[in-house]
Amino acid sequence: MESVGSIIVYVIIALTIVICSVLAVTTRKILRAATYLLFTLFATAAIYFKLNYEFLGAVQIAVYAGGIVVLFVFSILLTSHPGDNSAALASKKKVLGLVGSLLLLAVAGYSLISRCQWATATATGENPDMNLIGETLLGSGHGQYLLPFEAISVLLLACIIGGVVVARKSDK
Repeated sequence: MESVGSIIVYVIIALTIVICSVLAVTTRKILRAATYLLFTLFATAAIYFKLNYEFLGAVQIAVYAGGIVVLFVFSILLTSHPGDNSAALASKKKVLGLVGSLLLLAVAGYSLISRCQWATATATGENPDMNLIGETLLGSGHGQYLLPFEAISVLLLACIIGGVVVARKSDK
């Protein structure tokens, strides 16, 4: 049985994730949105650390909170004026978007509840060691992820080049 303090910490982290996620998509200042995204990613790393997944927590901080958010901020600063407010969204399909969001939430909730037996089961497996994680991520055999890893690196390079090209065009 978990202690009350552990449950309180989980609730605080979960509320931080929900609140910062909502603020990231509703704020009209783009640098604030990137900052709220950063807080969301740090809180997600805290969930990983709380679940004793130290490697995933470290990767979350290093790759997403450290790398991707810096890339976002770099792109924002290159392509727009960060102090400006974005235009208010004027869409007549807000009800359709809300219905779609609620439907997606219901499907995700059903998937989580039907696949996870978190109410009755505990984790029986051990955390994999660093050698196994490294071989799986950077191996080229069956069930290993070298090709997707390299494809993502090429995609990120293309995004950086595209941001520089857009920024150069807006300066002229």
